[in-house]
Amino acid sequence: MNSTTKLNILRTVMAILIALGISFLIILIVSDEPITAITKLMFGPLQKSRYFGNVIESMIPLIFTGVGVCIMFSANQINLAGEGAFHIGGLVASVIALNFAMPAGLHPVVCILLAGLAGSLITLIPAIMNVKTTANELVSSLMVNYLVLYFSNFILMKILRDPKTGAGSYVLPDSANLFTLFSGTRIHVGLVIALLVALFGYWFLYKTKIGYELRLTGENENFAKYSGVSIVKVILISQLVGGFIAGIGGGVEILSPIYDRFTWTALLGYGWDAIIISTLAKKNPLYVPFSAFFLAYLRVGASIMSRATDVSVEIVSIIQGVIILLIVAEQFLSKYRYKMIAKEAKNNLNIKEAK
Repeated sequence: MNSTTKLNILRTVMAILIALGISFLIILIVSDEPITAITKLMFGPLQKSRYFGNVIESMIPLIFTGVGVCIMFSANQINLAGEGAFHIGGLVASVIALNFAMPAGLHPVVCILLAGLAGSLITLIPAIMNVKTTANELVSSLMVNYLVLYFSNFILMKILRDPKTGAGSYVLPDSANLFTLFSGTRIHVGLVIALLVALFGYWFLYKTKIGYELRLTGENENFAKYSGVSIVKVILISQLVGGFIAGIGGGVEILSPIYDRFTWTALLGYGWDAIIISTLAKKNPLYVPFSAFFLAYLRVGASIMSRATDVSVEIVSIIQGVIILLIVAEQFLSKYRYKMIAKEAKNNLNIKEAK
């Protein structure tokens, strides 16, 4: 493990500990029962198997969008359309599930794959705009998300809506549903798919030529260009793959036991959460499941805490904000970084002299 990896791990751990410390201090100040609140926040999800099941259920969509954003951000493309890709993935999976009858084993596979293709098209729009018109992908991707939302609401209300419900589609057929892995919970086969996607993301970024070119472009676009890397190709592929994964996530989520019909009339926020996940994972898909578990655990713990005590669930937002600020702050632990680099250089020099 080199000094950079050690520093990244140390920075992340320290950021989490500091954020938790600040949150505990706030709880001590505002709560009439601070010990109970902190206990519920930290250990509430472990008190019942149902609560821990909620953590696993919550982390599944976070893994999909987290891996997708890792791939897109690794090319230094701040494309936020992963939110729209996830949303359109859920819509397309619902449309296919409701309108095309297929055998139980094949039905969800087709729905999820088409959801991924729809997600790719959504993230491709800001990428093409960036390549062809130099439009800022941050701004264009934000706009695309709302286009997706309003388009989805139109399809839901005019085509898919069940007249017996206020704003929901007809019930999705059983043949398209993903089965649960553990009885008594809603943990479904999507967990296995999500973990496989994280492994694929790592293989794609770190074990393939295009993944190397993608990361090289993200670190230094000019150097990549002079090295013969096609920047346009890298940008388009990174957005296509990232959007495909986010779209799959939307399809998996809507076909899970958590939903029985399409009811998404607002953006769910998984694309925004993916930025936190990617930051914690340092854009490495292999670490995304751990980051997703941490965030899901905190949120379930905060929900339990808010129901049992006088502390609001918004305490998680404070923790998230402090963690992000500390991780992205270049000067955080900078002195320690210089010491680690100097120590590693000295050790390498001693080894060479010994030889």
